[in-house]
Amino acid sequence: MMPRCRVNLSTMIFLVILQGAAVVLFCGWYVQLSPCGSAPSNGKVHVLLLSSWRSGSSFLGQVFSQHPSVFYLMEPAWHVWTRLQKPGARSLRMAVRDLLRSVFQCDLSVMEAYLPENHNVSSLFMWSHSRALCSPPACNLTPRNQFSNQTQCNQLCNAQGLQRAEAACNTYSHVVLKEVRFFELESLYPLLQDSNLDLRIIHLVRDPRAVVRSREESAKAFVSDNAIVLEQRSIPAAEVQYQVMQEICRSHVRINERAVLKPPPFLKGRYKMVRYEDMARNPLEEIAAMYEFVGLDTTQQLEEWIYRVTHGKGKGTRKEAFKITSRNAADVSQAWRTLLPHSKVRRIQEVCKGAMSLLGYRTVNSEKEQKRLDIDLLVPREPYQFSWLPAKTQQPSRR
Repeated sequence: MMPRCRVNLSTMIFLVILQGAAVVLFCGWYVQLSPCGSAPSNGKVHVLLLSSWRSGSSFLGQVFSQHPSVFYLMEPAWHVWTRLQKPGARSLRMAVRDLLRSVFQCDLSVMEAYLPENHNVSSLFMWSHSRALCSPPACNLTPRNQFSNQTQCNQLCNAQGLQRAEAACNTYSHVVLKEVRFFELESLYPLLQDSNLDLRIIHLVRDPRAVVRSREESAKAFVSDNAIVLEQRSIPAAEVQYQVMQEICRSHVRINERAVLKPPPFLKGRYKMVRYEDMARNPLEEIAAMYEFVGLDTTQQLEEWIYRVTHGKGKGTRKEAFKITSRNAADVSQAWRTLLPHSKVRRIQEVCKGAMSLLGYRTVNSEKEQKRLDIDLLVPREPYQFSWLPAKTQQPSRR
């Protein structure tokens, strides 16, 4: 009898240890796969506006920047790309990601590695595009519930230090960063899994034919970035814009397919794709949906501002290429159809064929078809193809 008792006791001890190990492993697995279930302790929501150059991202940035609950910065990765002597985008992506992690947590000391020795807030790229840097406690110019004036902000708030910008960042419920220098999602995975961040990604895309037309208006501004995108490869000058667009289009496909087709569990509920053309046609509806996605309320004042800047006259001028002015957004989105030679349109369609099919942009087969504005080239959107919408229990609480 005694030997049998010993066996049973040993078996029981082994089973208890095995059960404990299983519980520990399960808990670790659950925490890794389900970060969406619980918000970070500080309650902040972090939003990455992910896009490419000349895709309407500056306007989208302002849609968030002018919201009274948002601390916004435009393209902090610009400093990394211009400061580090690295050959291409691949070798810079980790430095960019680590910069974003710090800035999302309101730690701007990380910027000092990329700024001049005697720096202040005006050393930050396009700093005056941030309403928060023109408002208390960063600067006493613009009350939070009013829209900022970039000209006045440039004149009166340019000498403030980064410490005041950090202090301001900590007073907002949402930190929003706009970036055009990511070409895949994988390098962002550590941010999505970071328990100190509640990250949402809004992926803004635009018809590549319209992107090319817009890029041509300010081609000189993209020379350095083009070289980094192309990993410093030697390419004939006439081919550069097409090769760059091919890389951009491929990146949109990579990002969208990774987020929608087989997303890792920690990405579900954190990704939303938006087409510029949908935003141009129905700005209030599209922007309200984006606000809801990240847990922001819209206001009548914001709705009136959005209507004004999307229902102006004309398509914008060359001098306004990097400014947010009142224009007719629908006209802007269609301008390429009358301004780009059809030979160029055919070439863009060749290098971006896959992306155009995935994102819902119809090709044109003749110059006549291109210039017939009554032919709609935007494929109606099916929401399930474009985003993993968070369950109501996963959405950040509105503030």
